[in-house]
Amino acid sequence: MPKVIITCAVTGSIHTPTMSPHLPATPDQIAASAIGAAESGAAILHLHARNPTDGSPTPEPDVFRQFLPRIRRSCDAVINITTGGAATMSIEERIAGPLAFQPEMCSLNMGSMNFGLYPALQKFNEWKQDWEEDYLDGSRDRIFRNTFTDIETILERLGKGCGTRFEFECYDVGHLYTLAHFVDRGLVEPPFFVQTIFGILGGIGPDPENLLHMRRIADKLFGNDYQWSVLAAGRHQTRFVTHGAMMGGHVRIGLEDNLYLSKGVLAESNAEQVTKIRRILDELSLEVATPEEARTMLALKGADNVGF
Repeated sequence: MPKVIITCAVTGSIHTPTMSPHLPATPDQIAASAIGAAESGAAILHLHARNPTDGSPTPEPDVFRQFLPRIRRSCDAVINITTGGAATMSIEERIAGPLAFQPEMCSLNMGSMNFGLYPALQKFNEWKQDWEEDYLDGSRDRIFRNTFTDIETILERLGKGCGTRFEFECYDVGHLYTLAHFVDRGLVEPPFFVQTIFGILGGIGPDPENLLHMRRIADKLFGNDYQWSVLAAGRHQTRFVTHGAMMGGHVRIGLEDNLYLSKGVLAESNAEQVTKIRRILDELSLEVATPEEARTMLALKGADNVGF
Protein backbone atom coordinates (compact mmCIF):
# COMPACT_ATOMS: atom_id res chain seq x y z
CA MET A 1 0.00 0.00 0.00
CA PRO A 2 1.28 3.51 -0.76
CA LYS A 3 1.90 5.98 2.04
CA VAL A 4 -1.15 8.05 2.93
CA ILE A 5 -1.13 11.82 2.50
CA ILE A 6 -3.12 13.58 5.21
CA THR A 7 -4.58 16.90 4.09
CA CYS A 8 -5.98 19.17 6.80
CA ALA A 9 -8.54 21.80 5.74
CA VAL A 10 -8.09 24.30 8.53
CA THR A 11 -11.11 26.64 8.44
CA GLY A 12 -12.93 26.92 5.07
CA SER A 13 -15.98 29.04 4.29
CA ILE A 14 -18.81 26.64 5.17
CA HIS A 15 -19.00 26.84 8.94
CA THR A 16 -19.76 30.03 10.84
CA PRO A 17 -18.59 31.26 14.28
CA THR A 18 -21.82 30.28 16.04
CA MET A 19 -21.33 26.63 15.10
CA SER A 20 -18.14 26.14 17.12
CA PRO A 21 -16.00 28.29 19.42
CA HIS A 22 -12.98 26.37 18.11
CA LEU A 23 -13.29 27.40 14.45
CA PRO A 24 -10.14 29.38 13.54
CA ALA A 25 -10.99 32.89 12.35
CA THR A 26 -8.20 35.36 13.10
CA PRO A 27 -4.78 35.09 11.44
CA ASP A 28 -3.27 34.08 14.79
CA GLN A 29 -5.82 31.31 15.21
CA ILE A 30 -5.44 30.06 11.64
CA ALA A 31 -1.65 30.02 11.90
CA ALA A 32 -1.63 28.23 15.25
CA SER A 33 -4.22 25.69 14.15
CA ALA A 34 -2.43 24.96 10.87
CA ILE A 35 0.95 24.54 12.58
CA GLY A 36 -0.60 22.21 15.15
CA ALA A 37 -2.11 20.09 12.39
CA ALA A 38 1.25 19.85 10.64
CA GLU A 39 3.00 18.86 13.85
CA SER A 40 0.39 16.12 14.30
CA GLY A 41 1.05 14.62 10.88
CA ALA A 42 -0.73 16.62 8.16
CA ALA A 43 1.45 16.82 5.04
CA ILE A 44 -0.80 19.35 3.27
CA LEU A 45 -2.56 22.36 4.80
CA HIS A 46 -5.59 23.58 2.84
CA LEU A 47 -6.19 27.24 3.74
CA HIS A 48 -8.91 29.88 3.49
CA ALA A 49 -8.87 33.34 5.05
CA ARG A 50 -11.47 34.94 7.30
CA ASN A 51 -12.21 38.50 8.30
CA PRO A 52 -10.46 38.89 11.67
CA THR A 53 -13.29 41.12 12.96
CA ASP A 54 -16.35 38.94 12.38
CA GLY A 55 -15.09 35.58 11.07
CA SER A 56 -16.69 35.90 7.64
CA PRO A 57 -14.89 34.45 4.58
CA THR A 58 -12.57 36.93 2.86
CA PRO A 59 -10.43 36.73 -0.28
CA GLU A 60 -8.16 39.62 0.77
CA PRO A 61 -4.45 38.92 0.14
CA ASP A 62 -3.56 41.18 3.06
CA VAL A 63 -5.30 38.75 5.41
CA PHE A 64 -3.55 35.72 3.89
CA ARG A 65 -0.27 37.62 4.29
CA GLN A 66 -0.79 37.72 8.06
CA PHE A 67 -0.59 33.94 8.45
CA LEU A 68 1.05 32.31 5.39
CA PRO A 69 4.69 33.30 6.17
CA ARG A 70 4.26 32.29 9.82
CA ILE A 71 3.05 28.83 8.84
CA ARG A 72 5.86 28.37 6.35
CA ARG A 73 8.49 29.39 8.90
CA SER A 74 7.11 27.00 11.51
CA CYS A 75 6.63 23.76 9.58
CA ASP A 76 7.47 22.08 6.28
CA ALA A 77 3.91 21.16 5.29
CA VAL A 78 2.72 21.85 1.75
CA ILE A 79 0.58 25.00 1.75
CA ASN A 80 -2.52 24.73 -0.41
CA ILE A 81 -4.55 27.93 -0.91
CA THR A 82 -8.18 27.79 -1.97
CA THR A 83 -9.35 29.12 -5.32
CA GLY A 84 -12.91 28.32 -4.21
CA GLY A 85 -13.05 30.98 -1.52
CA ALA A 86 -16.79 31.26 -1.06
CA ALA A 87 -19.78 31.24 -3.41
CA THR A 88 -20.32 34.93 -2.63
CA MET A 89 -16.97 35.88 -4.27
CA SER A 90 -16.16 36.60 -7.91
CA ILE A 91 -13.53 34.56 -9.74
CA GLU A 92 -11.11 37.49 -9.62
CA GLU A 93 -11.55 37.80 -5.86
CA ARG A 94 -11.08 34.06 -5.38
CA ILE A 95 -7.75 33.92 -7.20
CA ALA A 96 -6.31 37.18 -5.85
CA GLY A 97 -4.56 35.48 -2.94
CA PRO A 98 -3.21 32.52 -4.93
CA LEU A 99 -1.82 34.84 -7.62
CA ALA A 100 -0.16 37.02 -5.00
CA PHE A 101 1.51 34.13 -3.17
CA GLN A 102 2.01 31.48 -5.90
CA PRO A 103 1.78 28.46 -3.57
CA GLU A 104 2.85 24.92 -4.32
CA MET A 105 -0.81 23.86 -4.48
CA CYS A 106 -4.29 25.31 -4.84
CA SER A 107 -7.68 23.69 -4.71
CA LEU A 108 -9.73 23.79 -7.92
CA ASN A 109 -13.43 22.92 -8.00
CA MET A 110 -14.19 21.08 -11.22
CA GLY A 111 -17.52 22.69 -12.04
CA SER A 112 -20.37 25.01 -11.12
CA MET A 113 -22.86 23.61 -8.62
CA ASN A 114 -25.56 24.25 -6.05
CA PHE A 115 -23.90 24.39 -2.62
CA GLY A 116 -26.56 24.22 0.06
CA LEU A 117 -25.58 25.44 3.51
CA TYR A 118 -29.07 26.48 4.65
CA PRO A 119 -30.00 23.26 6.54
CA ALA A 120 -27.69 24.50 9.32
CA LEU A 121 -30.26 27.22 10.05
CA GLN A 122 -32.42 24.62 11.83
CA LYS A 123 -29.76 23.99 14.47
CA PHE A 124 -29.38 27.49 15.93
CA ASN A 125 -31.74 30.17 17.23
CA GLU A 126 -29.21 32.88 17.98
CA TRP A 127 -26.14 33.99 16.01
CA LYS A 128 -22.86 35.48 17.18
CA GLN A 129 -22.39 37.58 14.05
CA ASP A 130 -24.92 39.52 11.97
CA TRP A 131 -23.78 38.04 8.64
CA GLU A 132 -24.19 34.35 9.49
CA GLU A 133 -27.95 33.82 9.06
CA ASP A 134 -28.18 35.66 5.74
CA TYR A 135 -25.05 33.91 4.45
CA LEU A 136 -26.48 30.46 5.16
CA ASP A 137 -30.00 31.27 3.98
CA GLY A 138 -28.64 32.82 0.78
CA SER A 139 -27.24 29.46 -0.29
CA ARG A 140 -30.78 28.40 -1.27
CA ASP A 141 -30.53 30.65 -4.34
CA ARG A 142 -26.76 30.85 -4.80
CA ILE A 143 -24.63 28.88 -7.25
CA PHE A 144 -20.95 28.24 -6.79
CA ARG A 145 -19.60 29.24 -10.18
CA ASN A 146 -16.70 27.54 -11.90
CA THR A 147 -17.39 27.54 -15.61
CA PHE A 148 -15.10 26.02 -18.25
CA THR A 149 -13.70 29.51 -18.81
CA ASP A 150 -13.11 29.96 -15.06
CA ILE A 151 -11.25 26.65 -14.87
CA GLU A 152 -9.20 27.52 -17.96
CA THR A 153 -8.31 30.87 -16.38
CA ILE A 154 -7.10 29.25 -13.16
CA LEU A 155 -5.13 26.57 -15.01
CA GLU A 156 -3.49 29.19 -17.23
CA ARG A 157 -2.75 31.93 -14.70
CA LEU A 158 -1.87 29.79 -11.68
CA GLY A 159 -0.82 26.49 -13.21
CA LYS A 160 1.12 27.61 -16.24
CA GLY A 161 1.91 31.08 -14.92
CA CYS A 162 3.01 30.21 -11.37
CA GLY A 163 3.94 26.54 -11.45
CA THR A 164 1.17 25.77 -8.96
CA ARG A 165 -0.39 22.31 -9.03
CA PHE A 166 -3.92 21.50 -7.97
CA GLU A 167 -6.12 19.58 -5.62
CA PHE A 168 -8.90 18.84 -8.13
CA GLU A 169 -12.09 18.89 -6.08
CA CYS A 170 -14.69 16.58 -7.60
CA TYR A 171 -18.12 16.79 -5.97
CA ASP A 172 -19.82 14.46 -8.44
CA VAL A 173 -19.09 12.03 -11.25
CA GLY A 174 -19.42 14.73 -13.89
CA HIS A 175 -16.53 16.62 -12.30
CA LEU A 176 -14.25 13.66 -12.99
CA TYR A 177 -15.21 13.81 -16.65
CA THR A 178 -14.62 17.57 -16.68
CA LEU A 179 -11.12 16.97 -15.36
CA ALA A 180 -10.58 14.32 -18.05
CA HIS A 181 -11.67 16.89 -20.65
CA PHE A 182 -8.89 19.26 -19.56
CA VAL A 183 -6.42 16.39 -19.47
CA ASP A 184 -7.36 15.48 -23.05
CA ARG A 185 -6.77 19.09 -24.09
CA GLY A 186 -3.31 19.03 -22.56
CA LEU A 187 -4.09 21.74 -20.00
CA VAL A 188 -3.46 19.40 -17.06
CA GLU A 189 -0.56 16.99 -16.79
CA PRO A 190 -0.07 14.03 -14.43
CA PRO A 191 0.19 13.24 -11.64
CA PHE A 192 -3.32 14.51 -10.83
CA PHE A 193 -4.40 14.92 -7.20
CA VAL A 194 -8.10 14.03 -7.31
CA GLN A 195 -10.10 14.93 -4.20
CA THR A 196 -13.48 13.16 -4.28
CA ILE A 197 -16.02 14.87 -2.03
CA PHE A 198 -19.13 13.35 -0.49
CA GLY A 199 -22.05 14.72 1.51
CA ILE A 200 -22.29 18.33 0.36
CA LEU A 201 -25.89 19.29 -0.46
CA GLY A 202 -25.74 19.72 -4.23
CA GLY A 203 -23.03 17.11 -4.78
CA ILE A 204 -22.89 13.33 -4.70
CA GLY A 205 -24.36 11.75 -1.57
CA PRO A 206 -22.50 10.05 1.29
CA ASP A 207 -23.29 6.49 0.29
CA PRO A 208 -20.56 3.82 0.26
CA GLU A 209 -21.55 2.71 -3.24
CA ASN A 210 -20.83 6.25 -4.45
CA LEU A 211 -17.32 6.04 -3.00
CA LEU A 212 -16.72 2.83 -4.94
CA HIS A 213 -18.25 4.31 -8.10
CA MET A 214 -16.15 7.48 -8.00
CA ARG A 215 -13.02 5.36 -7.55
CA ARG A 216 -13.95 3.11 -10.49
CA ILE A 217 -14.61 6.06 -12.80
CA ALA A 218 -11.39 7.81 -11.75
CA ASP A 219 -9.46 4.59 -12.47
CA LYS A 220 -11.15 4.36 -15.87
CA LEU A 221 -10.35 7.96 -16.79
CA PHE A 222 -6.89 8.44 -15.29
CA GLY A 223 -5.38 4.96 -14.91
CA ASN A 224 -2.16 5.13 -12.92
CA ASP A 225 -1.68 8.86 -13.50
CA TYR A 226 -3.44 10.13 -10.40
CA GLN A 227 -3.36 10.19 -6.62
CA TRP A 228 -6.80 9.67 -5.09
CA SER A 229 -8.00 11.36 -1.92
CA VAL A 230 -11.31 11.30 -0.04
CA LEU A 231 -13.19 13.80 2.08
CA ALA A 232 -16.70 13.65 3.46
CA ALA A 233 -18.76 16.30 5.20
CA GLY A 234 -19.70 16.26 8.85
CA ARG A 235 -20.51 12.97 10.55
CA HIS A 236 -19.54 11.02 7.45
CA GLN A 237 -15.91 12.14 7.63
CA THR A 238 -14.22 9.40 9.62
CA ARG A 239 -15.89 6.37 8.05
CA PHE A 240 -15.45 7.65 4.49
CA VAL A 241 -11.81 8.62 4.77
CA THR A 242 -11.06 5.35 6.55
CA HIS A 243 -12.78 3.40 3.79
CA GLY A 244 -10.87 5.39 1.18
CA ALA A 245 -7.55 4.77 2.90
CA MET A 246 -8.26 1.03 2.99
CA MET A 247 -8.77 1.24 -0.78
CA GLY A 248 -5.37 2.83 -1.30
CA GLY A 249 -6.43 6.48 -1.13
CA HIS A 250 -5.29 9.57 0.73
CA VAL A 251 -7.42 11.41 3.29
CA ARG A 252 -8.60 14.93 4.02
CA ILE A 253 -9.93 16.00 7.40
CA GLY A 254 -10.21 19.31 9.23
CA LEU A 255 -12.61 21.87 10.66
CA GLU A 256 -13.56 23.09 7.19
CA ASP A 257 -15.22 19.74 6.53
CA ASN A 258 -16.35 18.61 9.98
CA LEU A 259 -16.53 20.41 13.34
CA TYR A 260 -16.71 17.27 15.47
CA LEU A 261 -14.22 14.78 16.86
CA SER A 262 -16.88 12.16 17.63
CA LYS A 263 -20.65 12.10 18.00
CA GLY A 264 -21.70 15.17 19.99
CA VAL A 265 -18.11 16.17 20.81
CA LEU A 266 -16.74 19.28 19.11
CA ALA A 267 -13.13 19.07 17.98
CA GLU A 268 -11.11 21.65 19.89
CA SER A 269 -8.47 21.87 17.16
CA ASN A 270 -7.49 20.60 13.76
CA ALA A 271 -4.63 18.76 15.46
CA GLU A 272 -7.16 16.60 17.31
CA GLN A 273 -8.70 15.45 14.04
CA VAL A 274 -5.28 14.77 12.49
CA THR A 275 -4.25 12.78 15.55
CA LYS A 276 -7.44 10.73 15.36
CA ILE A 277 -7.09 9.78 11.70
CA ARG A 278 -3.39 9.10 12.14
CA ARG A 279 -4.19 6.67 14.94
CA ILE A 280 -6.70 4.90 12.68
CA LEU A 281 -4.16 4.69 9.85
CA ASP A 282 -1.56 3.30 12.26
CA GLU A 283 -4.01 0.64 13.42
CA LEU A 284 -4.61 -0.30 9.77
CA SER A 285 -0.83 -0.65 9.29
CA LEU A 286 -0.85 2.24 6.81
CA GLU A 287 2.13 4.59 6.77
CA VAL A 288 1.63 8.35 6.77
CA ALA A 289 3.47 10.39 4.13
CA THR A 290 5.78 13.21 5.16
CA PRO A 291 5.50 16.59 3.41
CA GLU A 292 8.56 15.78 1.28
CA GLU A 293 7.08 12.44 0.27
CA ALA A 294 3.84 14.21 -0.64
CA ARG A 295 5.80 16.70 -2.75
CA THR A 296 7.41 13.83 -4.64
CA MET A 297 4.13 11.98 -5.19
CA LEU A 298 2.43 15.13 -6.48
CA ALA A 299 5.41 16.56 -8.42
CA LEU A 300 5.25 19.89 -6.58
CA LYS A 301 7.66 22.76 -7.22
CA GLY A 302 8.91 22.95 -3.63
CA ALA A 303 8.53 25.36 -0.73
CA ASP A 304 11.43 27.51 -1.90
CA ASN A 305 9.54 28.51 -5.04
CA VAL A 306 6.52 30.20 -3.50
CA GLY A 307 5.80 33.90 -3.12
CA PHE A 308 5.68 34.22 0.65
